[in-house]
Amino acid sequence: MKIPFGHIFLSLALLSGMRLSAQDATPVLPVDPDTKFITYQEVVSIAGTPAELFNRTIEWVNKQYKNPTVATKVRNPATGIIEIAHRIELAKVTDGVSLPAGIVDYTLKIELKEGRYRYTITNFNLKNVSPQPIESWLDKKDNAYTPARQAFLKQIDDTVRKLIESLKQGLQPPAAKKMDVW
Repeated sequence: MKIPFGHIFLSLALLSGMRLSAQDATPVLPVDPDTKFITYQEVVSIAGTPAELFNRTIEWVNKQYKNPTVATKVRNPATGIIEIAHRIELAKVTDGVSLPAGIVDYTLKIELKEGRYRYTITNFNLKNVSPQPIESWLDKKDNAYTPARQAFLKQIDDTVRKLIESLKQGLQPPAAKKMDVW
């Protein structure tokens, strides 16, 4: 059975158009209903005392950040709170070349309790003369809206989701050592 070339071309055009519209869509970022700020937050159950979780978290921070002492604003083992202020470097890809497009600062707060921890990632601000919250980027009706903002929001979302996955892996209990029995 022969399929007419026009049908194949039309099908490919429709499929590629669907892919483009999916890329142009605003990523779904979690927005706190009370503060209206973009906020990633989750309570994660995990084995460990607050002290053990604190040590694992500090170990993760030291691996995750190039300059952990500067990034970490609070390290309080008594309260089980660690706060980090860091940034996401945005890039604009033009003709296959990646160019710097700005820096978005964020805060990460990790609260540790017996058998669980909670992370909160929020306060996303475009670094400028005065910090500019990026929540306005979610509004396509905003006067300052540009399509590039959608790509930047996706970069931010992808980066934060990778950070969360890294945190979850980093706080896992160490594997039990096997005893050499012979």
